[in-house]
Amino acid sequence: MTGLFPSMIAFMVLLALVTPQPIVAQPTDMPESKSAARYHPGLGELMTAFVQPRHIKLGLAGNEQNWRYASFELGELTEAFDDIAELVPKHDNLPIPEMIASTVKQPMEALGAAIKTMDNAAYTKAYADLTASCNACHQSANHPEIVIQVPTTSSFPDQDFRPRK
Repeated sequence: MTGLFPSMIAFMVLLALVTPQPIVAQPTDMPESKSAARYHPGLGELMTAFVQPRHIKLGLAGNEQNWRYASFELGELTEAFDDIAELVPKHDNLPIPEMIASTVKQPMEALGAAIKTMDNAAYTKAYADLTASCNACHQSANHPEIVIQVPTTSSFPDQDFRPRK
């Protein structure tokens, strides 16, 4: 029995040495202020991963006059902007929540009204205004190379944007 105890101790030490330890994020000198969450995606990652696909799907739903789905995507886009405003309150000394509110709030409200009344002309104008607002925000953030446009084709080949009959 006495030989078993040292073997157990040796095994536990070996196990502790080979078990991966959690990685702790180190602070950086990035020009963004961020939330206290462990993973901190940058503004560009958040926009590309969450905003851009919602913008595309919203446009495709409107092209098909699928008002129910357009309403859903507008809600998702609103949530994405709200999340980004919370996760990245500042980027290069720009207040992101204020930038979002000043650029996309009005066209998104107009989109909501057009969706509610199923007004295709008002929807088309509001969507173009939203797209122009995105580009105005990129310009003011000193990123004129980021140009958003109204989608002309679907990048979601596995999704049908036509309304259900």
